[in-house]
Amino acid sequence: MKYNTEEQKLALPEYGRNIQNMVDYCLTIQDREERKRCANTIINIMGNMFPHLRDVNDFKHILWDHLAIMADFKLDIDYPYEIVKKENLYKRPPRLVYNRSRIRYRHYGKTLELMIRKATEFEPGAEKDQLIKLLATQMKKSFLTWNKETVDDRKIFKDLDELSAGKIVLDEEQHKLLESRDLLARNNNKKQFNRKGGR
Repeated sequence: MKYNTEEQKLALPEYGRNIQNMVDYCLTIQDREERKRCANTIINIMGNMFPHLRDVNDFKHILWDHLAIMADFKLDIDYPYEIVKKENLYKRPPRLVYNRSRIRYRHYGKTLELMIRKATEFEPGAEKDQLIKLLATQMKKSFLTWNKETVDDRKIFKDLDELSAGKIVLDEEQHKLLESRDLLARNNNKKQFNRKGGR
């Protein structure tokens, strides 16, 4: 009896030894048309092994790539797709460049900082005032996500002043934000609504 450990290592073990044997046999077929028919049959069998993946984009293309890999790229047929190149198979992907820009206040996040900077470019008027009020309210919400107790509006206005490089200065007498307890209650209501299956 011959053990699997004595057999040649499988290129793609998920397809099993029988499919690999079919691919090896396909490589020995001399007639090009017959070889292509054999390859198509193997692809159909491979597809039947994973019926739940039929809805995956490019499923057939993936199968043809797998056939080429199992044949060690030696199968001489006209592939219906452009198959993966052997040299690209084990090539490392390019290194991802991460944004290393400094975030002044992590609890506000980078996006809020960028939005504040953008708000400074708006012309004075109702639109700018409304945007600043929304940004200040969002800052307060973000702050309360990390500090569940309370936050004074003066702290938000001070941070807004700093993040806008002194271009947005709000007076606490003229500008009132929602109370911390109201914002926290809204957040809790939203969480409960989401837990119950709401959108």
